[in-house]
Amino acid sequence: MLYPKIGFIGLGLIGGSIAKIIKEKYPETEMIAIASRESTIQAAYADGIITNDTMLDLEAFADCDLLFLCGPVRVNVDYLTRLANILPAHCIITDVGSVKGDITKAVADLGLTSRFIGGHPMAGSEAIGYDHSSPYLLENAYYILTVTDDFSSERLADFSAFITSLGALTLIMSPEKHDFATACISHLPHVIAASLVNFVAENDFVDETMKTIAAGGFRDITRIASSSPVMWQHICATNRDEILKAAALYQKSLQDFITSITDQKDDAVIRLFSSAKDYRDDLPLKKQGVLPSSYEFYLDLADEAGAIATIATTLAANGISIKNIGIVHNREFEKGVLRIELYDQAAMDAAELVLSKHYTIHES
Repeated sequence: MLYPKIGFIGLGLIGGSIAKIIKEKYPETEMIAIASRESTIQAAYADGIITNDTMLDLEAFADCDLLFLCGPVRVNVDYLTRLANILPAHCIITDVGSVKGDITKAVADLGLTSRFIGGHPMAGSEAIGYDHSSPYLLENAYYILTVTDDFSSERLADFSAFITSLGALTLIMSPEKHDFATACISHLPHVIAASLVNFVAENDFVDETMKTIAAGGFRDITRIASSSPVMWQHICATNRDEILKAAALYQKSLQDFITSITDQKDDAVIRLFSSAKDYRDDLPLKKQGVLPSSYEFYLDLADEAGAIATIATTLAANGISIKNIGIVHNREFEKGVLRIELYDQAAMDAAELVLSKHYTIHES
């Protein structure tokens, strides 16, 4: 076994999901963990995931073969500093954060570059905490690995193979490339989504007309604004330079639209929308990326008493839990009347299979 004993600092959505899939794939692996809440440790112990049922001192990690740092970036750096002289020399240290600059610098300052692999599983959801973790979260998701030049290629290959065995797709790049890429496709979009929601809220009418009719495209492009404010404050602080760099480039792109519309340059407007459509349409399907996935579909539904209850009962009878369900009043972009959101891809596939026997399904 490559990593007989694995430790986790933090056991929330990501840490808990990684631990669960490791236990499923490698049941003989011993895993221990600490978390911000005692109840999390007790829940993971009750699930048979970890061997400790109470909080541990950091010395308990002294014989780990692999350590996952699964807290916010600054918390990870703090624990790394405290664990530097406790962990054995052979132990591989990795994190799951979406920013690599600060922790890579801390690793260098502590002389741990030959033992540290930056990790970023590009999977997640708006939900947080161990209770929402799943052994299927990494399935078919990209998992970025970052290392410095002095890291052993053999140890990197071993760790990459281990992550791949958990169902993820590994990509290897430098910490600098990672931070700019995630600033562009994740961090800046979260800032834009939040600012767009605030913009609409500040300019809405007294009777909240905009809020009432907001749906379709607005809901879709602002969904990520529901993510944890504290987490995103941490990300903006730790990836500040790359986010600002990306924002400056985005301002130019937005200005191209503004100028073309102002000057009534129809050809330019069409070109800008067309290039965006072409790039967007070419994005890979059925792959998890850095932004949390939404598992939803729409269906046609007659306005009859008990219609929604029938659907909910049908799904429940088949062991399918609904995350959200509701009538779509603004169908400018959706084809169906009823929107159903599930918790994961497996649940969505099962729900579509069951309901397609009696209803017309439209995927988003």
